[in-house]
Amino acid sequence: MQTEFQDRLAVITGASSGIGLALCAALLPRGVKVLAMSRTVGELPALQQIYGERLQWCAGDVTCQDDLYELARRAAALGPVDYLVPNAGIAEMADSLDMPAFQRQWAVNGAGALNTLAALRGELANPASVVFVGSFLTGSSFPGLAACIASKAALAAQARTLAVEFARYDVRINLVSPGPTATSMWDNLGLSDGELDNVADTLGKRLLPGHFLDASAVANVIIFQLSQGARGVYGQDWKVDNGYSLG
Repeated sequence: MQTEFQDRLAVITGASSGIGLALCAALLPRGVKVLAMSRTVGELPALQQIYGERLQWCAGDVTCQDDLYELARRAAALGPVDYLVPNAGIAEMADSLDMPAFQRQWAVNGAGALNTLAALRGELANPASVVFVGSFLTGSSFPGLAACIASKAALAAQARTLAVEFARYDVRINLVSPGPTATSMWDNLGLSDGELDNVADTLGKRLLPGHFLDASAVANVIIFQLSQGARGVYGQDWKVDNGYSLG
């Protein structure tokens, strides 16, 4: 049975694991063609074995302009681009005044996402939908993650105005901000097992179901944002956080 997603083209960055991988895995069965970008191929080969050429991988880093130009070139050959999700992101524990740490995280989480849209804006379909990936912490504080939070908060501010500017081109821009999600990001924070357990316990106490999200739960909300079901939604930041922000 055909759906609105059949034969549409999605471009997803940070696609080799976590939410990006879950999004690829959810879009492909719906008939979407996916151009996935990431620094490493990660777990994408398992999906390629199932979906063949409907999933294409573009090796690249969103902090490298040449890589984004190559992504745009590949998209132009497959396009137009119906769905764009600049999902690539990093988190690093650091002192709140550690400016190099902020620059590293802004380069991926903020500038990387915005430069992805800039590189692909000429390849977007009419209509098209863009969903940035924010953070549940932009309205909160979390010691050690100030730079990550700030980079995502700045992205959210940019996205609100971009939503107004792109609406004239029939392009909807929104955000989905995941809460604590069971991905490899936590393993890359540089914390010991004991410290990670303490963080998980602290966060878990504020989650209404008492556990972290799985990546597919976030992917499903992104898919709805991409769909015509959300056609009246512009410039909104949807938090998918298992109730964390209610605490």
